[in-house]
Amino acid sequence: MSTADPITTEVVRNFVISCAEDMNASLWRSAHSAIIYEGKDSAVALMDEHGNMLGQSTGVPLFIGAIDVCVRHVKDYYGDDIHEGDIFIMNDSYMQGTHLHDVTAIGPIFDDGDLVGFGAARAHWNDIGAMDPGSTMSSTNIYQEGLRLGPTRIVSQGKPIREWYDHLKLNTRLEGATIGDLGAQIAAIRTGERRLGQLLGKIGADTYRAACQNIFEQARQLDREAIAAIQDGSWSREGYLDNDGVGDAPVKVALTLTVKGEELIVDLTGTSGPVAGSVNCGASQTESLLRLAYKTMISPDRAITGGSFETMSVVLPEECMFNAGEPAACEWYFTGLGLLADLFISCLSEAMPERSTAAHYGDSMVVGFFSVDPKRGQWISIEPTAGGWGGRADSDGESALINLVNGGFRNIPAEVMETKFPVRLEEFSMRADSAGPGKNRGGFGVTRRYTMLQDNFGAIWFERSKTPAWGLNGGKDGLGPEITVAFPDGTVEHTLKMRARALPAGTVVECKTGGGGGGNGDPMERDFDAVARDVARGLVSPTAAQRDYGVVIAEDGSVDTEASVPR
Repeated sequence: MSTADPITTEVVRNFVISCAEDMNASLWRSAHSAIIYEGKDSAVALMDEHGNMLGQSTGVPLFIGAIDVCVRHVKDYYGDDIHEGDIFIMNDSYMQGTHLHDVTAIGPIFDDGDLVGFGAARAHWNDIGAMDPGSTMSSTNIYQEGLRLGPTRIVSQGKPIREWYDHLKLNTRLEGATIGDLGAQIAAIRTGERRLGQLLGKIGADTYRAACQNIFEQARQLDREAIAAIQDGSWSREGYLDNDGVGDAPVKVALTLTVKGEELIVDLTGTSGPVAGSVNCGASQTESLLRLAYKTMISPDRAITGGSFETMSVVLPEECMFNAGEPAACEWYFTGLGLLADLFISCLSEAMPERSTAAHYGDSMVVGFFSVDPKRGQWISIEPTAGGWGGRADSDGESALINLVNGGFRNIPAEVMETKFPVRLEEFSMRADSAGPGKNRGGFGVTRRYTMLQDNFGAIWFERSKTPAWGLNGGKDGLGPEITVAFPDGTVEHTLKMRARALPAGTVVECKTGGGGGGNGDPMERDFDAVARDVARGLVSPTAAQRDYGVVIAEDGSVDTEASVPR
């Protein structure tokens, strides 16, 4: 049996990450849709022949922990009928866990006829033939959400299968962009195949496999040591989504986290069962989210590999919104995951006070506009909105940052939006007084204000008004989200969710995301200068400074120490 020395192992470790970065660059530069090349709603991975993770790159981190599942589905379905040059795609919500927009492309990698790995690229397709263009807000079953694919061979030994390409074209409103984005995913896989081949040509497949096993074992050992260093105990948290998208009742999310020796157990018993609306989520993506939350707190500086997370087990009730089965709707699967992540981190913060982190604004806060016009044909603009993160044990929370599950996902730049779509971005600013007060305060949310330049339709999904970002250890809650729609006739509406709403030309849509919860300690312990600095920057009003922090700001901007609560 071949072995790999420590130097070779490190070369392989860094090389596969470099391969993944090249794959990502290829995907982003080749994609046709702004949500991929600007928004980065995608992820790539390089895996061994068993589907174990080796290399990954920036993108949507929520995807990374479930791509290996897709590879195993392909292997189970096709068995030995996998050949060099093949490409498979899938998007089934119950297999890979996400909504149908997230299409995973997978290609085998061979070395002299020997299967040595897989390349994969997942990307959001803007339209998958659902009941509404882009994302539907009111689906109650999977059949309303678009084309659903289990493992499907779409390229056979390098030759595209025409029937499947035609089938895709017939099931989307955006034929050119859809086929173009698929081509970009295939290009990413081919890039990974070519780059890995360069390494194999130098060290051989046997040494490569030995190095991979070393990488996996090192990850296992590091995880065991990290969990063993945490105090044993059990912690529970719960929170509520505003609703499921079709009803008004709040949706419960519950989590109990137990540390016992080298094992970490996550139990979701008590969480709502499957709901009528589309916030259900497949089990594989639920486990991917828990891996992400785990990685946020435990060994965050180490890359994820096939040896990671073996110390964590998940108890997932059969009847649970996070264990969706047919025909549950899953379009907004990630909404509950954001809350679940905050609950996990808050539980672990009790066990690891030196890394404690308050809750963040927690949802993707999606804003979409679409229509059909003679110039553009069918067009769809969809983007997430940034917000505030929770204060930490040793510092303030980040402001205007995308939510945890989305990682590298970004909003669409104003210049791109206004060039491609009949929408003008009037304002993009920090939302004053939105951060949760604390000794280390939370981060601030943002305001984005849009004007419709022609008759359009709007689709909006904002969450976390019933369970906004909470503080820890005396820190206070952040402000919740807010949407205002001002129509040309003077009518003004306030809503957090909107499905395919007609927005006449001149309509103004103002979206405000929430701020992060406060961090460790009482807000009355926050440094005078820190409060004064936030006031000077327009992030905290003088009124809020006095109300929340007990700090009185004089007319010249200085702190009136005599009138302020002593520190």
